Amino acid sequence: MPLDFVLPFLRDLAANNNKAWMDAHRADYQRARAEYTGFVAELLRGATQLEPALTGIKPQDVMFRINKNDRFQQSDEPYKRHMGAGIKRGGRHSPWAGFFVAVQPDGETYIGAGRWLPEPAQLARVRQEIHYNPEAFHAMRQEAELLRYFPAGLDMTQTLKTAPKGYDRADPDVEWLRLKSFFVWQPVPDAEVLRPDFPTHVLAAWRAALPLVHFLNEAMAAD
Repeated sequence: MPLDFVLPFLRDLAANNNKAWMDAHRADYQRARAEYTGFVAELLRGATQLEPALTGIKPQDVMFRINKNDRFQQSDEPYKRHMGAGIKRGGRHSPWAGFFVAVQPDGETYIGAGRWLPEPAQLARVRQEIHYNPEAFHAMRQEAELLRYFPAGLDMTQTLKTAPKGYDRADPDVEWLRLKSFFVWQPVPDAEVLRPDFPTHVLAAWRAALPLVHFLNEAMAAD
């Protein structure tokens, strides 16, 4: 499903981010959302082949609302500047690791995978798995196919200043144990978003990140 209308609509929305403009352009919003829904439906068909646990998930289960959530507002704009989806078992707000895509003009589109800021109990289990099984963790995060699509590797922006409670600051894996998120992402230029094979590229990136998603979900599910 091409995204020919989504990007121009979101660019206009960014320049007119207020309720009066949205009300006057509600039909345009519905057209853009329908186009994005078709895109997500195509991704879901492919993602279910990668991860059978996604069977039965529908676009409305994974697409985020365009209205901002007041808890996370960093400006007085009422609408997000992107259309996004979190494709994981249980839907967009479930606690599991999964796959993400957000479309935004001017090179702000991104493809991602993993778990952003897991709950404390989940985070503790992931850290424990890294500590108990560092060889598997490092093999997964350094896998050539993962780094082909996500060359920066795991996002290092969300991290503790010191070792987490219960771990030695001299631990050889302390750099990874300090992470508060386990997430990979890659920005995508507009020209690539508009290509007819963009969904194929997204799915290939998610396929490369599948070992990360499995590692996290298996760790978080452990007792």
